[in-house]
Amino acid sequence: MDKETEALQQQLQQQEKLASLGMLSAGIAHEIQNPLNFVINFSKMSEKLLNDLIELIKDNEESLPAEDREEVDDIVADLKENMEKIAQHGQRAISIIQGILLVSRGKENEFISTDVNRLVKEYVWLSYHAMRANDRNFNVSIVENYQEGLPAMMVIPQDLSRAVLNLMNNACYAVWKHQQTLKGQSSYTPTITISTVLSGGNLTISIADNGEGMSDEVKQHLFENFFTTKPVGQGTGLGLGITRDIIENKHGGSLSFESTLGKGSTFTATIPVR
Repeated sequence: MDKETEALQQQLQQQEKLASLGMLSAGIAHEIQNPLNFVINFSKMSEKLLNDLIELIKDNEESLPAEDREEVDDIVADLKENMEKIAQHGQRAISIIQGILLVSRGKENEFISTDVNRLVKEYVWLSYHAMRANDRNFNVSIVENYQEGLPAMMVIPQDLSRAVLNLMNNACYAVWKHQQTLKGQSSYTPTITISTVLSGGNLTISIADNGEGMSDEVKQHLFENFFTTKPVGQGTGLGLGITRDIIENKHGGSLSFESTLGKGSTFTATIPVR
């Protein structure tokens, strides 16, 4: 088997894995959503019961010693804060699950009205947490600049999410690699900046990092299939090719980049508003 045939076979296997993973993710998301709904509902019920308890304590506060009353107030305040956190994080989990379900249910090449800011945010943080799962010492400062009031846009969410995920994965790897190179230099703070801007009928999604940057040689081969700077088993060399196809061919936009070796890279996806 020649190298080209072997590479093609690996690509097909990778696509099959991604398709299976998509179906598995949708199934898991659907199953998790039900118990999460119970968590949120019971936290709301508990908050109501707590408010009733507060009223009962107020009606009988004269019969409580001052020290006990102060301790009860502290306990009630902690419980209220806990209930708020349970509801807040439960809602965030629901939001993530709904995003996954939206992406997995979309038909191939189907444009759907989408909150792009929400989609970008969810997949930026999914990428970060995936990186953290692989290396608990990994950390990065994520700066988010999403244009406020961005209207819902017609995009292919299942594809645009993959594009954002690919770009964020590369940014995370770039700052992680740079940090390994600069070990011992405490002045370096890995930073990734995400921004969305709507201007002149175009939406711009930008992901910038202060990572290792790229040499001129790497820039020349960047979008070639199977070209990767990552070690064997960590990269397929397909991510940026797929991302460019999603932005340029499927959405009629453009994908550009700027990079300086040792200073970082910025990838910019520009999509016409539909």
